[in-house]
Amino acid sequence: MVTILDLPHSVTIVEVGPRDGLQNEGIEVSTDQKVHLVNCLSQTGLTRIEVTSFTHPSWIPQLKDAESVMNQIQRKEGIVYSALIANKKGYERAMECQVDELVLLVSASETHNLRNVNRAISESLKDIEEISLDVPKDRVRMRGVIAMAFECPFDGKISIDRVIDIGKEFKRMGAYEIALADTAGLANPARVFEVFSMVTHELSGISLAGHFHNTYGFGMANVFASLQCGVSVFDGSIGGLGGCPYIPEASGNIATEDIVYMMETMGIETGIELDNLLECSKLTEGLVQKPLTSYLSKQKRIKY
Repeated sequence: MVTILDLPHSVTIVEVGPRDGLQNEGIEVSTDQKVHLVNCLSQTGLTRIEVTSFTHPSWIPQLKDAESVMNQIQRKEGIVYSALIANKKGYERAMECQVDELVLLVSASETHNLRNVNRAISESLKDIEEISLDVPKDRVRMRGVIAMAFECPFDGKISIDRVIDIGKEFKRMGAYEIALADTAGLANPARVFEVFSMVTHELSGISLAGHFHNTYGFGMANVFASLQCGVSVFDGSIGGLGGCPYIPEASGNIATEDIVYMMETMGIETGIELDNLLECSKLTEGLVQKPLTSYLSKQKRIKY
């Protein structure tokens, strides 16, 4: 018997290209170019943009100009401009730039967490707890990201219980939303459905988001699997930029324009003007000086 899928009527797209996308590019993108890209994205109907990362320049040289970018963008009312931070120093830098939202990341893989931030999972959670104590007085909201939430190239399949435990810690510390990230792009739709089904049950009352990479071409299928679990927030990167500095084989994030196109053709509202978004995609291709991986960027005519 065929049944009608119970999917969300609308979704929110979080644009992570200026941070997660550009951080992996070999060609240096200037401060002015980054500012121009964020300003362009601000004209598309997006309501959330992850602008940069306040981390040590030696870790991510591409984003060494975080303060300059954050202070020069033209903020548009109704848009939340966020930034990734890794420690208290990053928190202080972000607050000086009046960031709207902090993004804090912990990997569910011990090996990956050590390679990524040189900390054990327990140590990273303690660092975040220290930061979380200042969040209420600074009136900034906190988003948690659990990297390697499904499978890891170093540690294999990740325990769902570990993902839930980290999620509960984020919730206890005041995160309003938790994104489960397929950092290496190894997840498949069945695994995504299994993990989100259990996490949704255990972490009721908090927004959950999906962050997928397209290493084996499963990115959009994983989005659809998440939709069936009631997930209605998804990270996307303009043009499909991205990867992971510590996982060479990891491909880019799923492209924002591809997510928007799929949602809109399915009758799920995004609030995003696709034509304007495609202009940002063209701009991005010029910045990185290479063909984009998004499907829509390759189409001359788009029907929707």
